[in-house]
Amino acid sequence: MRKRFKVKEVESFKEHRIKRGKRIFDILFATLALLVFSPILLIISILIKLESKGPVIYASERVGTGYDIFKFYKFRSMYLGSDEERSKLSSLNQYLIDNREHAVRDEEDSCPECAAKGSFCSPILYIEGTEICENWYLEMKRRMKGEATFFKVKNDPRVTKVGWFIRRTNLDELPQFWNVLQGDMSIVGNRPLPLYEAEKLTTDQWSYRFLSPAGITGLWQVSSNRFHSEEERIHLDNKYAMVSSPKMDILIILKSIPTFFKKNDF
Repeated sequence: MRKRFKVKEVESFKEHRIKRGKRIFDILFATLALLVFSPILLIISILIKLESKGPVIYASERVGTGYDIFKFYKFRSMYLGSDEERSKLSSLNQYLIDNREHAVRDEEDSCPECAAKGSFCSPILYIEGTEICENWYLEMKRRMKGEATFFKVKNDPRVTKVGWFIRRTNLDELPQFWNVLQGDMSIVGNRPLPLYEAEKLTTDQWSYRFLSPAGITGLWQVSSNRFHSEEERIHLDNKYAMVSSPKMDILIILKSIPTFFKKNDF
């Protein structure tokens, strides 16, 4: 039985399931991918095992569609015990650095979700005579405290030599085709988040992303700038959840093919 992420600030989610046509496509695509990449899967497994101690596959709990929690699989790219070291690297978080650098600018800007929607996305507050939506006000408070939703470290010292290669070529993602076969993920969707990131996206507006299937690739991954600010990334996730279609999925897959082996600095 699947576990459900505990959310206090979000209205209860109904059961969300991948549509039948999309599910059939996912199964066929994932099966073919695993067959085609089977020699590469074997080689990577051997290299990981030879370089460092630990399991070949890294499994972690992720939050997917409708806040369901599932086991998420990747090739292990870090040394054992790396999860416990994350807090020590918090000052190097690229999203946190970006938040600090743009704190003054963002404080003056309006909410990007309100701008996209053409109206306020949440209840209106009056701060020093200025109208501001509640979601954006809470977001600004969080940033001024020096917090970030997502976590990404450039030149992460926890990554192994083999890990650097499979990350930069995105080969560490290949085991996720098994997640697709299990029904926890789709080929195209929004990236499933670790629990510590998902718990920060529980306001009504930010949580729209969880209405779409969790995916291996998605709108954010194929955008021109892979490293977006937090608002831009959340906006892209929300956009996919609200306007996704079979045509959009095909376009995203086609755009993902040339970027799959593209150098990834993170």
